[in-house]
Amino acid sequence: MDITSERGRVHRRVRARRAALALTGAVGIAGTAVLVAVPSTEHRAPPRPGHPAPGAFAEAPSPGARGLGDPLLPLDGNGGYTVARYTLAFDWRAPGTPFPASAALRATATQALSRFDLDFAGNTLHTVTVDGTPAKAVRDGDELVVTPARPIPRGRGFTVRVAYTADPTQRRHRDDAIQDYGWVPTSDGTLLSPQPDGAKMIFPADDHPSVRAPFTFRITTPPGLTAVANGRLVERAGQPGGRIRWTYDSEHPVAAQLVQLAIGKFTFVDGRGPRGLPVRDVVPDGLVGDTEAYRSLTPEHLAWLEQRLGPYPFRRYGVLVGDSDLPVALETQSLSVVPSADLLGDRIDAERNLVHELTHHWTGDSVAIRRWSDLWLSEGHARFYELLYGDTRGGPGLEDMMRSAYAQHDQWRHDDGAPAEPVEPGLFRQMRYDGSALVLYALREKVGEDTFERIERSWVSTYRGRVAGTRDFVRLASHVAGEDLTPFLTPWLYGAHTPPMPGHPDWQVDPVDED
Repeated sequence: MDITSERGRVHRRVRARRAALALTGAVGIAGTAVLVAVPSTEHRAPPRPGHPAPGAFAEAPSPGARGLGDPLLPLDGNGGYTVARYTLAFDWRAPGTPFPASAALRATATQALSRFDLDFAGNTLHTVTVDGTPAKAVRDGDELVVTPARPIPRGRGFTVRVAYTADPTQRRHRDDAIQDYGWVPTSDGTLLSPQPDGAKMIFPADDHPSVRAPFTFRITTPPGLTAVANGRLVERAGQPGGRIRWTYDSEHPVAAQLVQLAIGKFTFVDGRGPRGLPVRDVVPDGLVGDTEAYRSLTPEHLAWLEQRLGPYPFRRYGVLVGDSDLPVALETQSLSVVPSADLLGDRIDAERNLVHELTHHWTGDSVAIRRWSDLWLSEGHARFYELLYGDTRGGPGLEDMMRSAYAQHDQWRHDDGAPAEPVEPGLFRQMRYDGSALVLYALREKVGEDTFERIERSWVSTYRGRVAGTRDFVRLASHVAGEDLTPFLTPWLYGAHTPPMPGHPDWQVDPVDED
């Protein structure tokens, strides 16, 4: 994110289907849906040698954790299972109008589960099943607590399906750079801005940045509208009444906060990046020409970043032009959303935003953060390369920007926490952007440009498609530099006061205003 503007259907028995329909009840946000379990009579294969028989447990079933215990947002994500794939089906109707939706999460139990949670806020719940059998489901704040008819043994795969009515007006607000997040309305449809944990307003999820899974999207739209989502368009199929079903495959695992799904009157603009990389921009019909000048620079931006960070880590890229009141751009995976206002103004500002979101695809999307306190690795890198690019294209000088950030660093530490030790309300404030870019600048000044560039390329190649955190970065940087950088980086990342800047003894930190 810029502040300047992840995972065969089972045939159901007729009896189970009828029982599910008879027991379905719709409830509101604060209500409870209870679906009585129906004993299954489906044939079960005999146990494999060395595996417990169905219903036999090597451990007593217990509830999965309500969250992953992240110190900043402890209820983000869930324990007891891992998601292998999401399949989302949206039957879109009209702007601001609730519509039928469903989500199927194919998962594997990492413990013997008596029950488990999904992150799910808002929306009207209808039915919940586990492997085709109705399950008890209870709303508890932003958690959907699911108790299957039978406990699930450790290592067993299962599929939970949730049918609900989606509400595209659901949004929340943060008093930092995020501002409003969740569903973002447009004049003829919607787009998504789910960062940091707004995916739960859109679909039931295991919503933490360290958790990823591939997605299948099936979006049905009225005639004349287009749907787009992360990844590759697999099928465009006509439906009764002239409606159209659009099917997308994310191609790579995606964190819930990086999911994009937009509906509107769009034009696809196809191009090519380095080595023939498919580039697909998605633009509101009336803005194709007006935004072309800056959108067309994406191949140049890709080539510039590949020189510094190595090959682009996904199979395609593109810009989704947001013609809405979206206040910020966002690095939704393989399809960054950029507000139209950013593409209709000053070229330097537009390019900085475009490079910022594109950089995230190396650091933040491909290399996912381990905990929310590691956000500096994502936003700091994006800001650093945004500023470095601008410096080469007539924008503000990198050194000048870093000197200004240095002067304010103690104040930012006081207000919102050190770069790798944020407070939750200030998670997406200036310290995670310019303040974190300053840490990378200090590292470059300490080890030299050549060693810094080797650290950066090693970082994104070593952890490509993986999860990493601050300790991983310090360890890797030390290995590449051939010296232990822990004593240098620790005060920069965690200290109450800003350390001296290598090579710039004249740089001064402004006094802190305690008010």
